[in-house]
Amino acid sequence: MNRPPRKAPPPRFTIVQQRPDRRPLIVAVLSVLWIASLLGVWIGAERHAAPRLPAITAELDDARAELHRWRSQAESLAQREATLSRSDQISRAANKEIQSALAEREEEISDLRANLAFYERLVGATGQQKGLSVHSARFAAEAGGTWRYQIVLTQSLNKGAISRGRLRFTVEGVRDGKLATVSWDELHQRAGVAPQEYSFRYFQQLDGSVMLPPDFTPQRVRVRLDGGDVAIDQTLGWESGVAT
Repeated sequence: MNRPPRKAPPPRFTIVQQRPDRRPLIVAVLSVLWIASLLGVWIGAERHAAPRLPAITAELDDARAELHRWRSQAESLAQREATLSRSDQISRAANKEIQSALAEREEEISDLRANLAFYERLVGATGQQKGLSVHSARFAAEAGGTWRYQIVLTQSLNKGAISRGRLRFTVEGVRDGKLATVSWDELHQRAGVAPQEYSFRYFQQLDGSVMLPPDFTPQRVRVRLDGGDVAIDQTLGWESGVAT
């Protein structure tokens, strides 16, 4: 009896033919195409812009020159404004000084006119010319208990000369029912008080403050002028605070 032939077992390994990898080739082709497209775009843009490139460059140069001119003009205007501002400040200061000087001169002229009018009233157009003398002595009570004095000295005998010297005075009156004299030092409430100096051509007013004793009633003022080569001792009466 014939047995059928036994089938051979399947092979344990199968041989498969490997195909070549085409991915690097695809990537290379795509890269070449991308670079070619960029090159084409650049060439196209250059061809399109190249005709206008000189004009654009010229416009840019003109814009830069115009900007430089504007900057120069702005700097010049700023410098001019600073100069004008400084000049205005100087002009204002000079005008202020001039106005102040004019005010001072007007005040001096006013004082001179007042002095001239006072002197004319003092000596009169036909008044008798006199040498150095005490024209008046006025005393006014002050808030602190002191007396403010104004003594006017005049001379019209020698109009070209200047009278110089020193003045001091005493006040005569009554204290505790007796005649008394308040000396120059006692009037100033300290010892060794220097005389008051005077120097004038026509007249001068001397001012100051003195203190009278509380229990003293003034009656007369004795003024002594010491001009070096001339000494004058003149007494004026005291009435209502004014010695005349």
